[in-house]
Amino acid sequence: MSATTTPIAVDLSSDTVTKPTPAMRRFMCDAPVGDEQKGEDPTVNELQEMVAELLGKEAALFLPSGTMCNEIAMRVHCRPGDEMLAHRTAHPIHFESGGPAALAGVNVRPLDGARGQFDLAAVEEGVRPDNRHFPRSRLLWVEQTSNLGGGSVWPLERLEGVARTGRQRGLATHMDGARLMNAVVASGVSAADYARAFHTAWVDFTKGLGAPVGAVMVGSRELIDEAWRYKQMWGGAMRQSGIVAAAGLYALDHHIDRLADDHANAKRLAEGLAELPGVTIDPAAVETNIVLFEHADAPRVGEELRDAGVQVSRMGPTLLRAVTHMDVSSGEIDQALEIMRGVIAG
Repeated sequence: MSATTTPIAVDLSSDTVTKPTPAMRRFMCDAPVGDEQKGEDPTVNELQEMVAELLGKEAALFLPSGTMCNEIAMRVHCRPGDEMLAHRTAHPIHFESGGPAALAGVNVRPLDGARGQFDLAAVEEGVRPDNRHFPRSRLLWVEQTSNLGGGSVWPLERLEGVARTGRQRGLATHMDGARLMNAVVASGVSAADYARAFHTAWVDFTKGLGAPVGAVMVGSRELIDEAWRYKQMWGGAMRQSGIVAAAGLYALDHHIDRLADDHANAKRLAEGLAELPGVTIDPAAVETNIVLFEHADAPRVGEELRDAGVQVSRMGPTLLRAVTHMDVSSGEIDQALEIMRGVIAG
């Protein structure tokens, strides 16, 4: 940081920057623990049971991260050389360090569609014919909400439709639930309803729910037993992990309903940005806590905002992203907008 750079006053780079609240920290410290690998950690067991029930599945597995949930799901559902169908903005394509190829040997076929979502026709077109020259289509992957789709919420009917089409074509189905609870709060549709059509799914605790570590993957008992094998193989097996699993329990009990505040703050931010010259944004498209906006010189604007005390993510030559979360209040949104006016309009 240069001597003239203002300290970050409002961090909108991601909802992963949230820190556990004092009450969450106390809850973690007091959590009963045991050996997770032996099934003897009561806090981990309770969290797994709670999430399995929440998403309507037989069994669940506590994992260090959502990325690990995705990678294990690919390995469970596919064999090396198989192909996964996913939207071209999918997290495994862009943000998992080539994990699909390196860890599961999986090829990814990108599908098109507005705001991170595809339709039945795209699935039908994406499934490969049965031909030895082609990779086998094995897995259909969706992300609820869609990150690079601007936090868009898949409507339940579309979600079930693409999953049904995939199953009819012999594909396994997997739902990345990094921000699933944002979709639940925004739509009123339950997590179990969203997950029903998918063989595996997961929910993350380290974004809007404010936990420091962890995600839980769900599925049938057979699939979760297989997932445990890859958790062990890839070094994610832990011991007295109830200390961190407790954060997930606390988050599920205390931090879901408050996601509505993040959504309101995102809308407030989008409406303020829409008033600034040179900014392109449709506030009506902001459904949850992710705000995508365009400016002709996004890298410069992003750097100047950061120097002025507001951190956003530069996603491309014209695209910027701001993400609201529990550590940003409505007053801080107003503060961020004032700084943005000075940088962008000035």
